[in-house]
Amino acid sequence: MELNGHGPKPSHYRPSANLKSKELQFREFVERKHRVKLANYRELHRWSCDNYAEFWEAVVKFAEIKFHDDYDQVIDKSQTIADFPKWFEGATLNYTENVIERGFKENIAIIDEKNNGVSTSYTYEQLREDVYRVATSLRNFGIGKEDTVCGFLPNNYETAVAMFATAAVGASWCSASVDFGPAGVLDRFKQVNPKILFTVNSVTYKRKHHDLSPKLNEIVAGLPSLEKVVVMTKFTNEPLNLENYKEASKFQAVDDFKVPFDKVPEKFEYTMVPFSQPLFVMFSSGTTGIPKAMVHTVGGTLLKHVEEHILQGDSRSYDRMFFYTTCGWMMWNWMVSFLYCGGSLVLYDESPLEPDNHILMKIISRNKATMIGMGAKLYDEFVKMNYRFCDSYSLAQVRTVYSTGSPLKHETFDFINTHINPAALIASISGGTDIIGCFMGGVHSLPVNSGECQCFFLGMDIAAYDEEGKPVENEQGELVCLKPFPSMPSHFLGDKDRSKYKKAYFEKYDGIWAHGDYCKINSRTGGVVMLGRSDATLNRGGVRIGTAEIYAVVETFLEVSDSIVAGKTVDEGSDELVILFLKMNAGYELNDELRKKICTRIRNEMSPRHVPNKILEVEQVPYTNSGKKVEIAVKQIINGETPKKASSLRNPDSLDCYEQFKSLN
Repeated sequence: MELNGHGPKPSHYRPSANLKSKELQFREFVERKHRVKLANYRELHRWSCDNYAEFWEAVVKFAEIKFHDDYDQVIDKSQTIADFPKWFEGATLNYTENVIERGFKENIAIIDEKNNGVSTSYTYEQLREDVYRVATSLRNFGIGKEDTVCGFLPNNYETAVAMFATAAVGASWCSASVDFGPAGVLDRFKQVNPKILFTVNSVTYKRKHHDLSPKLNEIVAGLPSLEKVVVMTKFTNEPLNLENYKEASKFQAVDDFKVPFDKVPEKFEYTMVPFSQPLFVMFSSGTTGIPKAMVHTVGGTLLKHVEEHILQGDSRSYDRMFFYTTCGWMMWNWMVSFLYCGGSLVLYDESPLEPDNHILMKIISRNKATMIGMGAKLYDEFVKMNYRFCDSYSLAQVRTVYSTGSPLKHETFDFINTHINPAALIASISGGTDIIGCFMGGVHSLPVNSGECQCFFLGMDIAAYDEEGKPVENEQGELVCLKPFPSMPSHFLGDKDRSKYKKAYFEKYDGIWAHGDYCKINSRTGGVVMLGRSDATLNRGGVRIGTAEIYAVVETFLEVSDSIVAGKTVDEGSDELVILFLKMNAGYELNDELRKKICTRIRNEMSPRHVPNKILEVEQVPYTNSGKKVEIAVKQIINGETPKKASSLRNPDSLDCYEQFKSLN
């Protein structure tokens, strides 16, 4: 079935006839327990949505999530998704206990990788010991259920220890990546009033040393609640030099902060908390204002991540996951929960492409990673290289390839199949910080179709709605969720009446979660094509156009390095001009001949309405730290407005080159 000329093309992955995945085992578990017959994944998905309380309870039982006090009820089913119902009231648990206590003590839990090929491995026993030591120190400092601990950190072992230790004592955690500027960090951390900040004194990126003390001095000065700054030094192997810090009395090296192991109680006691206790404070991108602080619960986060890793991902204790992410992206929080499965995490925080553009494949190869993941834009960079990585590196063991952040293109699906591993499941996943997980992605019991997210995730009652609030298939619609799910934010900070929460998700359709994305559901395959943010959607003559459809065509041109499209409001707001901005590859220029070729291909492959009114050249395309194009900020600039904040962008200076187009006609 063709969808606007871009129908699904079969990918190489097909489930084997003798497959015995965790999802299939769970399906049999449900059939026995609830006396139902579920012939395939689609039937299981429908059952999980129609019986969502029974489904999430079944996940708890099947995955053996550890509760210390039992629950009174799963959920009050008289409440709708817009009532923000609570889950598993009465239950108590601890996130860290559930995640790190399951792995065999001698198994590798975490491997720290560096750009120079040096790596350090830590067993589950070592991880637990380090967590106990830091957690005991946090307790001694008075940190508990009412506190939030912050991390301004790279993606490495010590960061995972700090987070797990925080959750072990019942406190909540929020983090920012070390590539954030001080303003972006303060926009986030000032909202949680931390007593303790974990950080590093320096980082290495592109094999260059970067001293963080100037950033840290500004951050610490802007956090009056801060009493202690714990500096990790193991990853950099540099001693803490207090002379670099203006408020030196607050700074302490982590080895001096954490108690010796013989001072840890013989049996470490985790702090038990309610299912709805805050675990992570996550932040929106902040491209249109101060980032919204979304609070995710201990139980909701754990349950959603366990479902995704075990049932959707089929993760096992023999798996090794390598996901290229920073601590400023929700994929980091999602990734560390993988340890619940007893497998190993491979962590890397340096540049993915410079100075060695094969470094990620080398890390995957030498660590025999079985599950790999990164943002879709990184895979696009590999496509441009056109290098058969599977001929040079050990990639045959890779069984799942995750992609997220933006839609994965047809040619990128093809590249992964031919240049990485044809037998791997390509799981193009989509969700968000808002739900600290996914609405849709992959499962090992279904075939993959190129260009699509493979399926809706279990327990997620998803549809595409038109402007009248009616479900549609095989055409563009707004991604909506109809039933409650455990990983909804419990609340936004500073939003006592939930007015911001309701405005964010429940304003468009009464009582229905509208996620802010356009999508297209394929009725034949059950797959989903993501079409970009609906709040950045182009509106030409009353017809709404998803920006991802334009990118899918434009970025196939060899001349084009990157692109972004935005609407210029005209006719007193009744119509929009479609403005396409291109970043050119080295050695190519934007001329009238190329403009004509691009417009012709867009017209032929999409529609005349998709053809841009103007095509202009820019030096940079702005991205959030999670790899999403910042279309809204560009739209604001070309419409004569000033974006409220740019501190959360990966490349904040990138917006400057759009100022010249403020008076664009």
